[in-house]
Amino acid sequence: MKGMHMTGLHKKLLAAFSAFILFVMLMTGAQAADRASVEAFLKTTGFDVAIDSITLSAENAPAMLGLEDAEFGNEWTYVARRVFDSGFMQNRAIGILEATLEDDVLIHAAAFYASDLGKRLVDAENTSHFEDDDMKNERGREIVAGLVADGSERLGLIKRMNHAIDPNDVGPEAVQEIQVRFILAASYAGVIELSVDEEGLRAALKESEGELRREMEASALANAAYTYRAFSDDDLRAYAEALEEPDMQTVYELMNAVHFEVMMNRFEALAVELADVQPSQEL
Repeated sequence: MKGMHMTGLHKKLLAAFSAFILFVMLMTGAQAADRASVEAFLKTTGFDVAIDSITLSAENAPAMLGLEDAEFGNEWTYVARRVFDSGFMQNRAIGILEATLEDDVLIHAAAFYASDLGKRLVDAENTSHFEDDDMKNERGREIVAGLVADGSERLGLIKRMNHAIDPNDVGPEAVQEIQVRFILAASYAGVIELSVDEEGLRAALKESEGELRREMEASALANAAYTYRAFSDDDLRAYAEALEEPDMQTVYELMNAVHFEVMMNRFEALAVELADVQPSQEL
């Protein structure tokens, strides 16, 4: 399943996602997929690997608080690994999807990712999740620059694919919401001291939203250019068309919501855990 980048929703957007999940639970309880089907679905689509890759986002946690990971001592790695436990994250994701993912939608998405093209895409995406981000970004940007110079149609196909997995462009707001929740949780736990209130914090992050949006778009473009470098233009066109189908859009809307919820939950838990291993610092 196509890789997702670290994101965080605005309060209204998070409320909308919560309402969406509740609505699906109420309306489709009888049609919801069973746990075994959801587990198989995660493996077929590669979403299980996408969930596991959330662990990598812990590397950015100290920087989000204005700290260095070395300041937490030798316990930092242990704490991060314990909080971003793969089994916990997988179970949380499966639990939500088990209650919300309809059988017919699940079958539609799984059928595509079980196809020859789907399998090759999942293999490439799973590999890309755990490759060095700096290397991917550098090589991806080189590929993009070449496509721009050539006036290649391929660049448009990559942009089309990226838009299809997040048509409402919720990613930047999601990143900011995770930052807000994490910083506030760290403040409540005594890890840092905030010099502003929640409203001030949100306002400060809002000021940089435009820059964040541009950076995330460029990063997503470079990442996709690198990840799918071995695929033909026809493959990318077929993928974009598959992603744009209504059932697949429903799947990705729910997947994004689940991904964001799991990530936010773990960052808030991490803030609490850091209280036992941190230096105090004003932010």
